[in-house]
Amino acid sequence: MLYILLFVLCILLFIFGMTIIRFGLFNLSANKLKTWLIKLTSSPLKGMLTGTFVTALLQSSSAVMVITIGLISAKIMTFPQSIGIILGTNIGTTFKTELITFNLDAILVPLAICGAVLILFKNKKARSIGMLTFGIASVFTAMKGFELLAHPLTSMDFINKFILSINDNIFLSLLTGTIITAIIQSSTAMTGIAMGFLTAGSLQLDAGIAIVLGANIGTCITAVIASIGGGKESRLAAFAHVWLNVIGVLLFIPLIPTLTDHALLLANRKDVQLAHISVIFNVVSSVLILPFATKFGEMILFLHDRKPNK
Repeated sequence: MLYILLFVLCILLFIFGMTIIRFGLFNLSANKLKTWLIKLTSSPLKGMLTGTFVTALLQSSSAVMVITIGLISAKIMTFPQSIGIILGTNIGTTFKTELITFNLDAILVPLAICGAVLILFKNKKARSIGMLTFGIASVFTAMKGFELLAHPLTSMDFINKFILSINDNIFLSLLTGTIITAIIQSSTAMTGIAMGFLTAGSLQLDAGIAIVLGANIGTCITAVIASIGGGKESRLAAFAHVWLNVIGVLLFIPLIPTLTDHALLLANRKDVQLAHISVIFNVVSSVLILPFATKFGEMILFLHDRKPNK
């Protein structure tokens, strides 16, 4: 029971770290980010590049989707303008997935101390940098916790049986990633958990890939919730985010065995392999949709904005 409690605390620490990183970055550049989102969306390509950059900067696809839906609700942006941004959020979110594979163990304590001190400053810029630094330390500490707790947790009978069951069932792995991500509302945290079990040798790579694919669907819940009461175009943007990830996952499920077999070409460490595969999934699914962005938007309108028959 103690290990489960510690594991939950690590999840909370990870989400806390990602949240204050986002706050720190947002405080440093909030007005500019909104201006970019509004102005640099005249074409799907510009929108995708803008969405990628802003998401990489904010370290959260959900945050960018919430901002986008807010701008649509306020009639500042239209649904067609949001298509490119939605494609870009999926690419931008992979930066943090790559980030958490770095080994920063030696400087975690100094980072946390520096961050805590800077947060106490009255200067907004210094405080924001402190949030960023303290958040990074929190995220990497949580990642270390996932790795260290993976062995003790899998020694527990019911968890061991569950890990074995998802190792043998791709669709159960996919469902696990979707549901847990929808609950904790962080695809990066779900990916971090999968990386911890991969590094400990408890989870197989193909199951880890399926979990990450599921996490991409589960993270859409934030945008769907944000769109409630925001008007028709806000709901369309949320649905477009869901369909982008569902279509991408359906295309990639048959490729999981191939990606697993050739993972060593990407990296030696399994957590890095998973991060690289996450990048491949998000980049490929967005780039494939980009030439058909207008048609994709029309499909969303057809599916979710049909007028009732009179």
